Amino acid sequence: MADYWNHNTAYHPWVLALARGRDVLDVGCGEGLLVERLAPLARSVVGIDPDPTVVRRARARLSDVDGVSVMESTFADYASDTTRFDLITFVASLHHLDLREALTAAKGMLRPGGELAVVGLSANTTVADWVWSALYLPAVRLGSRWHRETRDIGVAVAEPREGLTEIRQVAEEVLPGVKIRRALYYRYLMRWQKRHET
Repeated sequence: MADYWNHNTAYHPWVLALARGRDVLDVGCGEGLLVERLAPLARSVVGIDPDPTVVRRARARLSDVDGVSVMESTFADYASDTTRFDLITFVASLHHLDLREALTAAKGMLRPGGELAVVGLSANTTVADWVWSALYLPAVRLGSRWHRETRDIGVAVAEPREGLTEIRQVAEEVLPGVKIRRALYYRYLMRWQKRHET
């Protein structure tokens, strides 16, 4: 199946750099492009998505790829499992979930030393948010044209509810020491490592 570029896949290299030799869970895997890219690097990859249509597409994409599995499941249902991971990724999926509940569940699913990596969307809720969005706009348009962006890949989309200030506050309460930074394409990057069992 074809590769494509959009504002989410632009950050796949950042995620891939964290995956080598690890057991990975990709939450909201969609049609499986990131899972496919993770497979050669990771020890194992599980992708989950609640949409049966995109799960079928992901399974078709990954039918010849070893070491991966795709499950039709919400994160809340899957998080009740006892499986633990070295890396959990949310690429444009965290804003579909309750922020605090999802971060808390992910924290519990990581092995000591494991990492959480989020490519997230946030709402513009402050003057600073709107200023940053305006400053990024020329680079965003240029990047989209240069890479011939594929905007609609046939997966569920949702508008983010929380602004970056609220996301930082909740994340810092749940994940002490979390690192969050603004990124191009109206995204933010969140990274946290679990130092010990909690």
